[in-house]
Amino acid sequence: METTVEKAQKFVTELLTTQLGPEFLFHNLRHTQRVVAGVQEVLEAQKATEEEQELLQLAAWLHDVGYTVKIKGHETESCKIAKPFLRELGKNPDFMEKVCSLIMATHRNHRPTNQLEEIIRDADARHLSVKGFRAISETLRVEMAQTEIANYTVSEWRNENIRMFRTQHRYYSSYAIEHWQPGKDKNLRRLVKDRKKEKRLIKKERLKAKLKNESPDRGIQTLYRTTLRNHIKLSDIADTKSNILLSVNAIIISLALSNLLPKLDNPSNDYLIVPTAIFIVFSIVSMILSISATRPNVTSGTFTQEDVEKKRVNLLFFGNFHKMKLSDYESAINTMLKDRDYIYKSLTKDLYYLGVVLERKYRILRWTYTIFMLGMILSVIAFGIAFRYFGPDRIMEAF
Repeated sequence: METTVEKAQKFVTELLTTQLGPEFLFHNLRHTQRVVAGVQEVLEAQKATEEEQELLQLAAWLHDVGYTVKIKGHETESCKIAKPFLRELGKNPDFMEKVCSLIMATHRNHRPTNQLEEIIRDADARHLSVKGFRAISETLRVEMAQTEIANYTVSEWRNENIRMFRTQHRYYSSYAIEHWQPGKDKNLRRLVKDRKKEKRLIKKERLKAKLKNESPDRGIQTLYRTTLRNHIKLSDIADTKSNILLSVNAIIISLALSNLLPKLDNPSNDYLIVPTAIFIVFSIVSMILSISATRPNVTSGTFTQEDVEKKRVNLLFFGNFHKMKLSDYESAINTMLKDRDYIYKSLTKDLYYLGVVLERKYRILRWTYTIFMLGMILSVIAFGIAFRYFGPDRIMEAF
Protein backbone atom coordinates (compact mmCIF):
# COMPACT_ATOMS: atom_id res chain seq x y z
CA MET A 1 0.00 0.00 0.00
CA GLU A 2 1.29 3.43 -0.96
CA THR A 3 2.23 5.88 1.77
CA THR A 4 1.08 9.49 1.73
CA VAL A 5 4.59 10.60 0.71
CA GLU A 6 4.65 8.13 -2.20
CA LYS A 7 1.21 9.38 -3.31
CA ALA A 8 2.48 12.97 -3.10
CA GLN A 9 5.53 12.04 -5.17
CA LYS A 10 3.30 10.48 -7.85
CA PHE A 11 0.88 13.44 -7.80
CA VAL A 12 3.61 16.12 -8.04
CA THR A 13 5.58 14.26 -10.70
CA GLU A 14 2.48 14.01 -12.88
CA LEU A 15 1.51 17.64 -12.26
CA LEU A 16 4.95 19.18 -12.93
CA THR A 17 5.58 16.96 -15.93
CA THR A 18 2.32 17.80 -17.71
CA GLN A 19 1.34 21.27 -16.44
CA LEU A 20 4.65 23.12 -16.06
CA GLY A 21 5.88 25.15 -19.03
CA PRO A 22 9.25 24.46 -20.73
CA GLU A 23 10.55 27.88 -19.70
CA PHE A 24 10.92 26.66 -16.10
CA LEU A 25 14.46 25.35 -16.33
CA PHE A 26 15.13 25.69 -12.59
CA HIS A 27 11.80 25.45 -10.75
CA ASN A 28 10.84 22.08 -12.15
CA LEU A 29 10.64 18.47 -11.02
CA ARG A 30 14.41 18.19 -10.76
CA HIS A 31 14.56 21.06 -8.26
CA THR A 32 11.73 19.52 -6.23
CA GLN A 33 13.62 16.23 -6.13
CA ARG A 34 16.74 18.07 -4.90
CA VAL A 35 14.75 19.67 -2.09
CA VAL A 36 13.20 16.32 -1.09
CA ALA A 37 16.67 14.74 -1.07
CA GLY A 38 17.95 17.60 1.11
CA VAL A 39 15.14 17.15 3.60
CA GLN A 40 15.77 13.42 3.74
CA GLU A 41 19.49 14.00 4.29
CA VAL A 42 18.82 16.25 7.29
CA LEU A 43 16.17 13.91 8.71
CA GLU A 44 18.58 10.98 8.61
CA ALA A 45 21.01 12.94 10.77
CA GLN A 46 18.54 14.62 13.15
CA LYS A 47 15.86 13.14 15.37
CA ALA A 48 12.30 13.85 14.32
CA THR A 49 8.90 12.29 14.97
CA GLU A 50 7.08 10.41 12.23
CA GLU A 51 4.60 13.26 11.89
CA GLU A 52 7.43 15.81 11.51
CA GLN A 53 9.11 13.66 8.90
CA GLU A 54 5.85 13.31 7.00
CA LEU A 55 5.15 17.05 7.22
CA LEU A 56 8.58 17.94 5.87
CA GLN A 57 8.51 15.39 3.07
CA LEU A 58 5.02 16.41 1.92
CA ALA A 59 5.95 20.10 2.07
CA ALA A 60 9.11 19.42 0.08
CA TRP A 61 7.15 17.66 -2.66
CA LEU A 62 4.36 20.25 -2.81
CA HIS A 63 6.23 23.53 -2.22
CA ASP A 64 6.65 24.52 -5.90
CA VAL A 65 3.50 23.11 -7.56
CA GLY A 66 2.10 26.67 -7.57
CA TYR A 67 4.41 27.47 -10.51
CA THR A 68 1.86 25.65 -12.68
CA VAL A 69 -0.53 28.54 -11.94
CA LYS A 70 1.64 31.66 -11.58
CA ILE A 71 5.12 32.77 -10.56
CA LYS A 72 4.57 35.64 -8.17
CA GLY A 73 2.86 34.27 -5.07
CA HIS A 74 3.39 30.68 -6.15
CA GLU A 75 3.71 29.63 -2.49
CA THR A 76 0.07 30.60 -1.91
CA GLU A 77 -0.97 28.75 -5.05
CA SER A 78 0.98 25.72 -3.88
CA CYS A 79 -1.05 25.74 -0.66
CA LYS A 80 -4.27 25.98 -2.65
CA ILE A 81 -3.27 22.91 -4.64
CA ALA A 82 -1.92 21.05 -1.59
CA LYS A 83 -5.01 21.34 0.63
CA PRO A 84 -7.48 19.46 -1.62
CA PHE A 85 -4.85 16.81 -2.27
CA LEU A 86 -4.14 16.37 1.44
CA ARG A 87 -7.87 16.31 2.16
CA GLU A 88 -8.24 13.40 -0.26
CA LEU A 89 -5.50 11.63 1.69
CA GLY A 90 -7.61 12.01 4.81
CA LYS A 91 -5.51 14.63 6.56
CA ASN A 92 -7.16 16.90 9.13
CA PRO A 93 -7.20 20.72 8.80
CA ASP A 94 -4.49 21.15 11.45
CA PHE A 95 -2.13 18.88 9.51
CA MET A 96 -2.89 20.73 6.28
CA GLU A 97 -2.15 24.08 7.91
CA LYS A 98 1.19 22.80 9.16
CA VAL A 99 2.14 21.65 5.65
CA CYS A 100 1.08 25.04 4.25
CA SER A 101 3.10 26.91 6.85
CA LEU A 102 6.17 24.93 5.79
CA ILE A 103 5.43 25.69 2.13
CA MET A 104 5.11 29.41 2.96
CA ALA A 105 8.43 29.19 4.84
CA THR A 106 10.18 28.64 1.48
CA HIS A 107 9.43 32.26 0.54
CA ARG A 108 12.70 34.07 -0.06
CA ASN A 109 12.28 36.68 2.68
CA HIS A 110 10.78 34.41 5.32
CA ARG A 111 12.58 34.00 8.63
CA PRO A 112 12.05 30.51 10.10
CA THR A 113 10.36 30.33 13.50
CA ASN A 114 10.91 26.66 14.31
CA GLN A 115 13.16 23.74 13.51
CA LEU A 116 10.95 22.33 10.74
CA GLU A 117 10.93 25.66 8.92
CA GLU A 118 14.71 25.82 9.26
CA ILE A 119 15.05 22.38 7.66
CA ILE A 120 12.72 23.10 4.72
CA ARG A 121 14.43 26.45 4.04
CA ASP A 122 17.89 24.90 4.17
CA ALA A 123 16.82 22.04 1.89
CA ASP A 124 15.38 24.55 -0.59
CA ALA A 125 18.82 26.18 -0.77
CA ARG A 126 20.78 22.93 -0.76
CA HIS A 127 21.98 23.60 -4.33
CA LEU A 128 24.06 26.56 -3.12
CA SER A 129 26.56 24.11 -1.62
CA VAL A 130 26.87 21.51 -4.37
CA LYS A 131 29.76 21.25 -6.81
CA GLY A 132 27.57 21.91 -9.84
CA PHE A 133 26.11 25.11 -8.38
CA ARG A 134 27.22 27.35 -11.25
CA ALA A 135 25.44 25.17 -13.84
CA ILE A 136 22.27 25.03 -11.71
CA SER A 137 22.43 28.78 -11.14
CA GLU A 138 22.70 29.38 -14.88
CA THR A 139 19.39 27.56 -15.42
CA LEU A 140 17.76 29.98 -12.97
CA ARG A 141 19.25 32.98 -14.83
CA VAL A 142 17.87 31.73 -18.15
CA GLU A 143 14.50 30.91 -16.55
CA MET A 144 14.19 34.43 -15.18
CA ALA A 145 14.94 35.85 -18.64
CA GLN A 146 12.43 33.56 -20.37
CA THR A 147 9.71 34.30 -17.83
CA GLU A 148 10.47 38.06 -18.06
CA ILE A 149 11.21 38.40 -14.35
CA ALA A 150 14.70 39.83 -14.90
CA ASN A 151 17.31 39.77 -17.62
CA TYR A 152 20.84 39.51 -16.22
CA THR A 153 24.06 39.20 -18.15
CA VAL A 154 26.45 36.47 -17.01
CA SER A 155 28.59 39.04 -15.23
CA GLU A 156 25.61 40.75 -13.57
CA TRP A 157 24.24 37.39 -12.46
CA ARG A 158 27.57 36.44 -10.92
CA ASN A 159 27.62 39.70 -8.95
CA GLU A 160 24.04 39.12 -7.85
CA ASN A 161 24.94 35.64 -6.60
CA ILE A 162 27.96 36.96 -4.70
CA ARG A 163 25.77 39.58 -3.02
CA MET A 164 23.15 36.96 -2.16
CA PHE A 165 25.77 34.58 -0.73
CA ARG A 166 27.26 37.30 1.43
CA THR A 167 24.29 39.31 2.65
CA GLN A 168 20.96 37.58 1.94
CA HIS A 169 21.27 33.87 2.55
CA ARG A 170 22.26 31.76 5.52
CA TYR A 171 21.75 28.19 6.66
CA TYR A 172 19.79 27.75 9.89
CA SER A 173 19.85 24.09 10.91
CA SER A 174 22.92 22.73 12.69
CA TYR A 175 23.27 19.98 10.09
CA ALA A 176 23.30 22.44 7.17
CA ILE A 177 25.77 24.72 8.92
CA GLU A 178 28.12 21.82 9.55
CA HIS A 179 27.80 19.93 6.25
CA TRP A 180 26.56 22.40 3.63
CA GLN A 181 28.11 25.70 4.66
CA PRO A 182 31.68 24.63 3.61
CA GLY A 183 30.43 23.82 0.11
CA LYS A 184 28.62 27.15 -0.07
CA ASP A 185 31.78 28.98 1.02
CA LYS A 186 33.76 27.15 -1.64
CA ASN A 187 31.26 28.17 -4.33
CA LEU A 188 31.47 31.76 -3.14
CA ARG A 189 35.24 31.69 -3.52
CA ARG A 190 34.83 30.31 -7.03
CA LEU A 191 32.42 33.10 -7.94
CA VAL A 192 34.79 35.75 -6.57
CA LYS A 193 37.69 34.14 -8.43
CA ASP A 194 35.68 34.15 -11.68
CA ARG A 195 34.86 37.82 -11.18
CA LYS A 196 38.51 38.70 -10.64
CA LYS A 197 39.48 36.69 -13.71
CA GLU A 198 36.85 38.48 -15.77
CA LYS A 199 38.10 41.86 -14.55
CA ARG A 200 41.64 40.94 -15.56
CA LEU A 201 40.43 39.87 -19.00
CA ILE A 202 38.44 43.07 -19.44
CA LYS A 203 41.45 45.11 -18.38
CA LYS A 204 43.64 43.15 -20.79
CA GLU A 205 41.20 43.66 -23.66
CA ARG A 206 40.97 47.38 -22.93
CA LEU A 207 44.75 47.64 -22.86
CA LYS A 208 44.96 45.69 -26.11
CA ALA A 209 42.40 47.99 -27.71
CA LYS A 210 44.29 51.04 -26.44
CA LEU A 211 47.60 49.75 -27.76
CA LYS A 212 45.96 48.89 -31.05
CA ASN A 213 44.71 52.45 -31.38
CA GLU A 214 48.11 53.84 -30.50
CA SER A 215 50.13 51.39 -32.62
CA PRO A 216 50.51 51.62 -36.40
CA ASP A 217 47.61 50.51 -38.46
CA ARG A 218 47.73 46.87 -39.50
CA GLY A 219 47.81 47.88 -43.16
CA ILE A 220 50.89 50.07 -42.59
CA GLN A 221 52.64 47.25 -40.71
CA THR A 222 51.86 44.82 -43.53
CA LEU A 223 53.14 47.32 -46.12
CA TYR A 224 56.53 47.72 -44.45
CA ARG A 225 56.85 44.02 -43.61
CA THR A 226 56.00 42.82 -47.12
CA THR A 227 58.14 45.41 -48.89
CA LEU A 228 61.19 44.76 -46.69
CA ARG A 229 60.81 41.02 -47.20
CA ASN A 230 60.59 41.46 -50.98
CA HIS A 231 63.67 43.70 -51.02
CA ILE A 232 65.69 41.18 -49.00
CA LYS A 233 64.55 38.33 -51.25
CA LEU A 234 65.55 40.28 -54.38
CA SER A 235 68.94 41.03 -52.80
CA ASP A 236 69.45 37.30 -52.13
CA ILE A 237 68.58 36.52 -55.75
CA ALA A 238 71.09 39.10 -56.99
CA ASP A 239 73.83 37.69 -54.77
CA THR A 240 73.06 34.17 -55.98
CA LYS A 241 73.30 35.27 -59.63
CA SER A 242 76.59 37.03 -58.95
CA ASN A 243 78.00 33.94 -57.26
CA ILE A 244 76.97 31.78 -60.21
CA LEU A 245 78.71 34.09 -62.69
CA LEU A 246 81.77 34.30 -60.47
CA SER A 247 82.01 30.52 -60.25
CA VAL A 248 81.48 29.98 -63.97
CA ASN A 249 84.13 32.51 -64.96
CA ALA A 250 86.58 31.13 -62.41
CA ILE A 251 86.17 27.68 -63.95
CA ILE A 252 86.59 29.11 -67.47
CA ILE A 253 89.80 30.93 -66.54
CA SER A 254 91.17 27.85 -64.78
CA LEU A 255 90.56 25.73 -67.86
CA ALA A 256 92.06 28.38 -70.13
CA LEU A 257 95.19 28.66 -68.01
CA SER A 258 95.67 24.91 -67.81
CA ASN A 259 94.86 23.99 -71.42
CA LEU A 260 95.35 26.99 -73.73
CA LEU A 261 98.28 29.00 -72.32
CA PRO A 262 100.81 26.12 -72.38
CA LYS A 263 100.17 25.70 -76.12
CA LEU A 264 100.97 29.35 -76.85
CA ASP A 265 104.71 28.71 -76.25
CA ASN A 266 104.79 26.88 -79.54
CA PRO A 267 105.26 29.31 -82.49
CA SER A 268 102.87 27.22 -84.55
CA ASN A 269 100.08 28.16 -82.15
CA ASP A 270 100.49 31.91 -82.39
CA TYR A 271 97.12 32.20 -84.11
CA LEU A 272 95.49 31.24 -80.78
CA ILE A 273 96.88 34.21 -78.86
CA VAL A 274 94.23 36.75 -79.87
CA PRO A 275 91.14 34.55 -79.33
CA THR A 276 92.56 33.28 -76.03
CA ALA A 277 93.23 36.84 -74.88
CA ILE A 278 89.66 37.86 -75.78
CA PHE A 279 88.34 34.80 -73.98
CA ILE A 280 90.31 35.45 -70.78
CA VAL A 281 89.84 39.22 -70.71
CA PHE A 282 86.07 39.04 -70.96
CA SER A 283 85.97 36.35 -68.24
CA ILE A 284 88.12 38.49 -65.95
CA VAL A 285 85.92 41.55 -66.55
CA SER A 286 82.84 39.43 -65.77
CA MET A 287 84.44 38.24 -62.55
CA ILE A 288 85.33 41.80 -61.52
CA LEU A 289 81.78 42.98 -62.12
CA SER A 290 80.33 39.99 -60.21
CA ILE A 291 82.53 40.83 -57.25
CA SER A 292 81.53 44.49 -57.47
CA ALA A 293 77.84 43.56 -57.37
CA THR A 294 78.23 41.64 -54.08
CA ARG A 295 80.98 43.70 -52.50
CA PRO A 296 79.62 45.21 -49.25
CA ASN A 297 79.83 48.91 -48.60
CA VAL A 298 80.32 49.56 -44.87
CA THR A 299 79.73 53.10 -43.60
CA SER A 300 81.39 54.93 -40.74
CA GLY A 301 79.43 53.08 -38.04
CA THR A 302 79.04 56.08 -35.71
CA PHE A 303 76.49 58.81 -35.07
CA THR A 304 76.03 61.70 -32.64
CA GLN A 305 73.24 62.56 -30.23
CA GLU A 306 72.44 65.48 -32.48
CA ASP A 307 71.88 63.06 -35.37
CA VAL A 308 69.37 61.17 -33.21
CA GLU A 309 67.55 64.30 -32.03
CA LYS A 310 67.27 65.62 -35.59
CA LYS A 311 66.32 62.13 -36.90
CA ARG A 312 69.17 62.14 -39.40
CA VAL A 313 70.44 58.64 -38.62
CA ASN A 314 68.79 55.31 -39.42
CA LEU A 315 69.24 53.20 -36.28
CA LEU A 316 67.91 50.08 -38.01
CA PHE A 317 70.95 49.70 -40.30
CA PHE A 318 74.01 48.07 -38.71
CA GLY A 319 76.41 50.18 -40.76
CA ASN A 320 75.34 53.25 -38.82
CA PHE A 321 76.01 51.92 -35.31
CA HIS A 322 78.50 49.02 -35.41
CA LYS A 323 81.23 51.16 -33.84
CA MET A 324 79.01 52.68 -31.16
CA LYS A 325 78.91 51.68 -27.48
CA LEU A 326 75.95 49.55 -26.43
CA SER A 327 74.74 52.14 -23.90
CA ASP A 328 74.72 54.90 -26.54
CA TYR A 329 72.86 52.69 -28.98
CA GLU A 330 70.27 51.66 -26.36
CA SER A 331 69.69 55.30 -25.49
CA ALA A 332 69.19 56.18 -29.15
CA ILE A 333 66.77 53.25 -29.65
CA ASN A 334 64.73 54.31 -26.60
CA THR A 335 64.51 57.81 -28.06
CA MET A 336 63.30 56.40 -31.38
CA LEU A 337 60.69 54.11 -29.77
CA LYS A 338 59.07 57.11 -28.10
CA ASP A 339 58.58 58.80 -31.47
CA ARG A 340 56.35 56.92 -33.92
CA ASP A 341 57.23 59.29 -36.75
CA TYR A 342 60.92 58.51 -36.18
CA ILE A 343 60.15 54.79 -36.46
CA TYR A 344 58.27 55.35 -39.72
CA LYS A 345 61.09 57.51 -41.01
CA SER A 346 63.71 54.87 -40.17
CA LEU A 347 61.68 52.11 -41.86
CA THR A 348 61.22 54.32 -44.90
CA LYS A 349 64.97 54.97 -45.02
CA ASP A 350 65.59 51.25 -44.83
CA LEU A 351 63.29 50.69 -47.79
CA TYR A 352 64.84 53.50 -49.79
CA TYR A 353 68.48 52.51 -49.29
CA LEU A 354 67.72 48.85 -49.85
CA GLY A 355 66.15 49.93 -53.13
CA VAL A 356 69.26 51.96 -54.01
CA VAL A 357 71.51 48.98 -53.29
CA LEU A 358 69.25 46.68 -55.30
CA GLU A 359 69.31 49.05 -58.27
CA ARG A 360 73.12 49.08 -58.19
CA LYS A 361 73.34 45.29 -57.88
CA TYR A 362 70.94 44.59 -60.75
CA ARG A 363 72.53 47.29 -62.93
CA ILE A 364 75.97 45.73 -62.48
CA LEU A 365 74.49 42.27 -62.97
CA ARG A 366 72.95 43.37 -66.25
CA TRP A 367 76.33 44.64 -67.45
CA THR A 368 78.00 41.45 -66.19
CA TYR A 369 75.63 39.17 -68.11
CA THR A 370 75.93 41.36 -71.20
CA ILE A 371 79.77 41.33 -71.12
CA PHE A 372 79.82 37.61 -70.36
CA MET A 373 77.52 36.95 -73.32
CA LEU A 374 79.54 39.20 -75.66
CA GLY A 375 82.79 37.63 -74.45
CA MET A 376 81.54 34.14 -75.25
CA ILE A 377 80.30 35.22 -78.68
CA LEU A 378 83.46 37.14 -79.59
CA SER A 379 85.70 34.35 -78.29
CA VAL A 380 83.94 31.73 -80.38
CA ILE A 381 84.09 34.00 -83.46
CA ALA A 382 87.78 34.75 -82.82
CA PHE A 383 88.64 31.08 -82.41
CA GLY A 384 86.69 30.30 -85.59
CA ILE A 385 88.50 32.95 -87.61
CA ALA A 386 91.86 31.92 -86.22
CA PHE A 387 91.32 28.29 -87.13
CA ARG A 388 89.86 29.20 -90.54
CA TYR A 389 92.49 31.65 -91.74
CA PHE A 390 95.55 31.15 -89.54
CA GLY A 391 95.38 27.51 -88.56
CA PRO A 392 98.18 24.96 -89.21
CA ASP A 393 96.70 23.89 -92.56
CA ARG A 394 96.72 27.46 -93.92
CA ILE A 395 100.30 27.98 -92.77
CA MET A 396 101.43 24.82 -94.57
CA GLU A 397 99.67 25.95 -97.74
CA ALA A 398 101.60 29.24 -97.61
CA PHE A 399 104.84 27.28 -97.81
